[in-house]
Amino acid sequence: MSTTAPRATLTARTPAASVVSTTAAAVRLEQVNKRFTAAGPAILEGIDLTIAPGEFVCLIGASGCGKSTLLNIVAGLEPATSGHVQVAGDGAALMFQESALLPWLTARRNVELALRLRGVPRGERRDRADELLELVHLKGAGGKAVHELSGGMRQRVALARCLAQERDVLLMDEPFGALDAITRDLLHDELERIWLGTGRTIVFITHNVREAVRLGQRVLLMSSRPGRIVREWAVEVHGERRIEAPEVATLAVEITDHLREEIRRHAV
Repeated sequence: MSTTAPRATLTARTPAASVVSTTAAAVRLEQVNKRFTAAGPAILEGIDLTIAPGEFVCLIGASGCGKSTLLNIVAGLEPATSGHVQVAGDGAALMFQESALLPWLTARRNVELALRLRGVPRGERRDRADELLELVHLKGAGGKAVHELSGGMRQRVALARCLAQERDVLLMDEPFGALDAITRDLLHDELERIWLGTGRTIVFITHNVREAVRLGQRVLLMSSRPGRIVREWAVEVHGERRIEAPEVATLAVEITDHLREEIRRHAV
């Protein structure tokens, strides 16, 4: 049986091209700036970004460049100092690197908590929580305590909890960074399946360039402080996309070269 090898193309764009041509946007940022104090240094400067509904966008950049701050602004946890922020629907759900599960609750109860906060009637929460756990391939694990779950299982529960919020936009801040390579690869497959099945818009922060190419339709590079979007790649893959695929590696090498150049440019 013959198989078709995945083919990928990499297109570099200027920051001005980061605005998607669409009348509807899941996320739109216009000239967003952020300082933590009036006299303090700029953390983010002149961020212009439009993300289409259902799009998967990955953000990369050096540590401390403002990626997490940008996600917090989109999530509504931090106010922008200036500029305009627009998020579709009722806002965004945020998933962190750590699962942040409540250890005194079971896996199911952690998911039910998000449903309760959303106003889902008590009688419906258990069934809905079990449906979401099944969606992340944790069928039958609802009664397990947090300490009984592996790191990968905890992240699956955290993902189910985010999905329970029923937000159109899912923000993910290095959610797989603390996991081993095999578990991370399995969760890449799961996240891709859920993204394609639910139509969620995903904004995903990672330090792993291969992970960004494996998952994202677009990869955005941020400069060191002040954080700006300085380069963009459109990733188009035909066929199955795997993190070990030569095409993914080739794209990752090119993006890594630009990331290193950006880090050197801003090195003290």
